[in-house]
Amino acid sequence: MAVLAAGQPVLAGQGVVGRGGGQGMSEHSGETAKAIELPKTAAFARQFVTDDRAPGIVAAIGADGNAATFVADGTIADDSDAKAGPDTLWRVYSMTKPITAMAAMTLIEDGKMSLDQPVSDFLPAFKNMKVLVKPDTESLESRPAKNPITIRNLLTHTAGLGYSIITKGALLKEYEANGILPATISRGYEKGVRATRPASLAEFADRVAKLPLIADPGTKWSYSIGLDVMGRVIEVASGMPFDQYVNQRILTPLKMESTWWTVPADQKNRLATNYIWMGDTRVPVDPGATSVFLDPPSFPYGGAGLVMSARDYDRFLHMLQNGGSLDGVQVMKPETVKLAMSNLLPKGVTFTGVDGSTGGAAGPKMGFGAGGSVYLDDVPGGPGKGTYGWGGAAGTIAWVDPEKQVRGTIMVNYIPADKWPLRREMVSRIYSDLGK
Repeated sequence: MAVLAAGQPVLAGQGVVGRGGGQGMSEHSGETAKAIELPKTAAFARQFVTDDRAPGIVAAIGADGNAATFVADGTIADDSDAKAGPDTLWRVYSMTKPITAMAAMTLIEDGKMSLDQPVSDFLPAFKNMKVLVKPDTESLESRPAKNPITIRNLLTHTAGLGYSIITKGALLKEYEANGILPATISRGYEKGVRATRPASLAEFADRVAKLPLIADPGTKWSYSIGLDVMGRVIEVASGMPFDQYVNQRILTPLKMESTWWTVPADQKNRLATNYIWMGDTRVPVDPGATSVFLDPPSFPYGGAGLVMSARDYDRFLHMLQNGGSLDGVQVMKPETVKLAMSNLLPKGVTFTGVDGSTGGAAGPKMGFGAGGSVYLDDVPGGPGKGTYGWGGAAGTIAWVDPEKQVRGTIMVNYIPADKWPLRREMVSRIYSDLGK
């Protein structure tokens, strides 16, 4: 298949704009193909690589229910000639959270749990939680929690749980001492924390339950390990291992065949290198050929554990855009998808984080759904009201815009994610190209 020059029209699902084309171009059957032009988006991707902001970049853009058009440029690593493309593998980190959340929503759909059901019904250790009297200090003084943690709280980061990337003071030290660090960056990082980590989701949840909360459940939005704890709830509610349930209910029906918690050794040639920016210098921290993601994790991290392709994440988003079905396979009911992508925050709680789905000029009002942010207002020239999605620590972005019928996945791999204003700059060009 010919590689098209940046700015030329391509058939959705059948071609790539940019220098990253030529690998894995076939789409699964059943998706509608429609010519789509993304000249501003392709030009931006090319300039992004030309300016050496990243070795490569891939975007999957779907509009009006059609199959994705892929915009790709550059290579999978500074020291590689392998072109970045639809099937390149990327660490999506917190973009794992929406997938875990939708797996939980299927259990709600099946009647095996409910949004406002106490988590202690599944994990008894969470029955009598304590709350810090002085969060983010060196004191662990606590009092009984006023409310139980619910399924809704885990899905929306309102459980009062901490996160090693957010929490401070004595509680952070307790998280570190107990190995409550459900994410990985490199082999060097693993050497320092692997011995302290619990060996299973069950042990992980038990350790979390013994530590105090930063706030009463249902009273505050604070980014957390809620979706990692949800992994254990899913195990108990479903009666099968968390990763097995996600495979059975989400990945396999959607033919997401390039999505793993552990990347098979024979697929490492597709895995991009992850970088850390140190000032103006980009340093490889996890080379694809020797990546830590080639080794099994301590347990499957529901909040930050997946490696996958832009093609696969687009299939997940396409299912959501279609109201729960793709290629004639129903994964979720339309009403379940609508609920999951609505504002699920407890009454009186506001979303106080940074919009992780597009990172652009957020609307004046933002909410939070099942594992992702939700726009409560339109953004002129950008996402419409009801847009749902989230991003990852290594710069990845994904969102579904039901109002304007746009979905997008953008893949890069470098830390910190906000080194460049990629999210704002590329998303605006996508909407401009689509005339949305």
